[in-house]
Amino acid sequence: MDNLYAVVVTYNRADFLRNLLQSFTRPGSAPAQVLVVDNASTDHTADVVAQAISAGGPPIRYERLDRNVGGAGGFSRGVELALESGAEWLWLMDDDVEVLPGAVDALDKFTPDYSCMIGRRYDANGNPFFWQHHFVESLGIFLPVSRDVFKHSDVFRTNVGNFEGMLVKATVARDIGLPDPRFFITWDDLIYGWLAAQRTPVVYVNAFVIKKVRAQRQVDLGLRHLNDSSDLSRRYVMRNRGHVAHYLKSYGKYNRAGFAAGTALTFLKEVARLVLVERTLKGSGALWRGWRESRSILADTDWKPMPPVPAHPGTGRRRD
Repeated sequence: MDNLYAVVVTYNRADFLRNLLQSFTRPGSAPAQVLVVDNASTDHTADVVAQAISAGGPPIRYERLDRNVGGAGGFSRGVELALESGAEWLWLMDDDVEVLPGAVDALDKFTPDYSCMIGRRYDANGNPFFWQHHFVESLGIFLPVSRDVFKHSDVFRTNVGNFEGMLVKATVARDIGLPDPRFFITWDDLIYGWLAAQRTPVVYVNAFVIKKVRAQRQVDLGLRHLNDSSDLSRRYVMRNRGHVAHYLKSYGKYNRAGFAAGTALTFLKEVARLVLVERTLKGSGALWRGWRESRSILADTDWKPMPPVPAHPGTGRRRD
């Protein structure tokens, strides 16, 4: 694919980042450029990037932010930089994954027909990584699909995104705007994929292209897995329900009663995560704090979605 930019956001995971940058040098896995957005890391991230630049491989552009703006803010800045630089495709990923040999070539097979896609992933143990495939708009929550989605085709239509390898065409990114930094963490990638799905088919493709390197505690519930979390993540899972509601409203798809039910289900899922995976209820206070914050966000009458990104002079005309 033409002019592919990998956008990587990192924060105090220098060794994971080193592994990811090295994986871009594997056969069939090199983008045209790698953009590393550093959320004001305090570890040896800058040294790792400098070593990767010296080692050769795909060109690397490094920008260290002056404060931690979360994954959402980091991807917002990274997508902005990529679009300003004239990228035609954007490959969005966290720092705790690696790309597999032939990943770019595997995804490229689908680009003639689709402008936004997510490849398959392995977890740290080499098993297929669970992923929620469908956003139920009436509830405002994401749910798994129980059946084998690739039984009859290598392409499965979805309506969500994931910043562990989401591939999106620049024209689509310009239309839906930058990832919303107000999310800080959680929901940002899922909603970004949902926004793309309002404009173009978003597909999950049967090609293993990413491996999660950071191991997580998890419980296998059959249909889905529950991974460990943190109080910060729990807070933002609930807090960002306010932003999710506004996005649904902006597309005329907000159902007040259904969304309330979805919020209750989200809360219960996080409690189940605490009990089953982390064997505690100490994080429930973060859930309540996030829920209260979500009410304030939902009451904000000045809230607006992220605007489209105009084409910059010299980067070419927008193409539909």
